[in-house]
Amino acid sequence: MNTTPRLLNRLVLAVVGLLLLAAGSAGLALLMLPAVASWWGAAAPRAAAAIDGLRNRTTLEGQADTWLWIVLAAVLLLLIVLLCLWIAAQGRGRTGLFAAVGGGDGGPSVRRGDGGMASGAVTITAAAAEQALKAALLERSDLAGASVSTWQVGGVPGLRVRVFPRKGVPPYAVADEVSRLVEALDAVTGYRAPVLISIGSGARVRFTRADRVS
Repeated sequence: MNTTPRLLNRLVLAVVGLLLLAAGSAGLALLMLPAVASWWGAAAPRAAAAIDGLRNRTTLEGQADTWLWIVLAAVLLLLIVLLCLWIAAQGRGRTGLFAAVGGGDGGPSVRRGDGGMASGAVTITAAAAEQALKAALLERSDLAGASVSTWQVGGVPGLRVRVFPRKGVPPYAVADEVSRLVEALDAVTGYRAPVLISIGSGARVRFTRADRVS
């Protein structure tokens, strides 16, 4: 439900994986294949001479070394900035607002002390909805744990409900019960939010005692 750039992540992982695979394959070929080792032994001096020639051509008069180091430092700095932006783009989409009604024309009306009516706004925070639903879920003995979070889904707040059933508990029963609790939350808040229900297992489930389900 978050706005993580999954396509970009997969592309970055694929490129890095291919580069590491190529480097590992080259090192393995040098160790295992005598023909490749002999070719590298003959090509390495020529490559070193070419690099030394490039360094000499890019060294300015009066300077001790090549200006390519400055270019390399700028490239590394740009790479660091891009990595920071990439990290900042991960996992976005959380919101602290569950529902808001009113605040303008057509909003809800409340009665003032003098008997008149005044329009107002009603705001439900994400923490209130999350805690109410999580408390109801944790009261169930067939669940080893539960977590509730609020995310922006298509521009509107939505809930992600993750539950961990105990051993022997059928997932469909858990899904039905979670759906019932979500409908009760909709009725209480007056707001019908999109909901993603995730049923999983974890260490708490594997190490808890299996209860008999009739």
